[in-house]
Amino acid sequence: MRLSVRDFAHKLGIAPRTVSYWEARGAAITPLPETQEILDTALETASPAAQQRFHNQAATATREALGAAPYDGAGLSDWSEDLERAREAVARQNFTLAARLTERWLAAPPTTEGMGAELFALSLLLAGDLRRDQGQVIGPGSAEHCYRAAASLFASLGLARRHAQTELVLGVVAEMCGNLEVATAAYQTLSDDDRLSHRDQARARLWVGTALTKQGQHESAAEWMSAATIAFDRLGEVEDWSVAQQKLGLVHRAAGRLDQAHAALSAAEATGAAATPLQQVRLWTARGHVLISDRATQDEGEAILDEALAVTARYGLGHQRRSIEAIRAGAGRRTRR
Repeated sequence: MRLSVRDFAHKLGIAPRTVSYWEARGAAITPLPETQEILDTALETASPAAQQRFHNQAATATREALGAAPYDGAGLSDWSEDLERAREAVARQNFTLAARLTERWLAAPPTTEGMGAELFALSLLLAGDLRRDQGQVIGPGSAEHCYRAAASLFASLGLARRHAQTELVLGVVAEMCGNLEVATAAYQTLSDDDRLSHRDQARARLWVGTALTKQGQHESAAEWMSAATIAFDRLGEVEDWSVAQQKLGLVHRAAGRLDQAHAALSAAEATGAAATPLQQVRLWTARGHVLISDRATQDEGEAILDEALAVTARYGLGHQRRSIEAIRAGAGRRTRR
């Protein structure tokens, strides 16, 4: 994180001499569980660049402990920097740039041993995110294919947290493919998995709710989502809290509670978290879905969905486009009845 001992200690809420003691003792130190949790949270909330530096140094330390010859670093630093840039490009839905930065390393990695193996797994994970957001979910070269390969590599490297995070996104793939019972079971298991951070455990609870509401279990879904919302609030995760409110709004819509649905969506919008095209499309889609559920506001809902659809076309958001088309088709059937 490139902080001084004093600043890092202040960030963690501990004494500077404790950090100095850790540095002096190195690998001989095994922090108490509550201290490990503090450190886990610090890593989870660090910038992508800081997280990558951590994982790179950890992989190098592991090689040295095993007596392996150190890498000369040729190509690996460029690879790491490209992955950081690709993550930012995916977040902005600049899929062309993200693909170029990621796939050249998958095609010709400098090495697939040690630190190179971890970078290769991270590249596969990022390629999975890229394909998922574009709607390429199953089949050869799809998001599922990339995630499964990444999960296998993380497991072989002993990177338990990365492995669990990849299992979590494989649950998302199962849900997107309509395998709702499989997805629900995966989310429920991971919601209490100690390999995951508290934030990722809360995400698993939220996603249990999304899978349950697709199965018509709206009250159970609301309970899981409310628990996730409380956790995000406690953790100070504003963006995740906003997403949870958005999903709660859709649960209320499905249960016929339109006023509560609008209130939840207003709460999500009030955070100002819709900073990317994907986040904006999700909010517009949710609001439009609620509005077209009421004949009095159906035209307004259609207009909002039109705006969302235009953004999906501009940024290549294939999965979101199909979701909007399904919502409009459902509204058309209700109107004909």
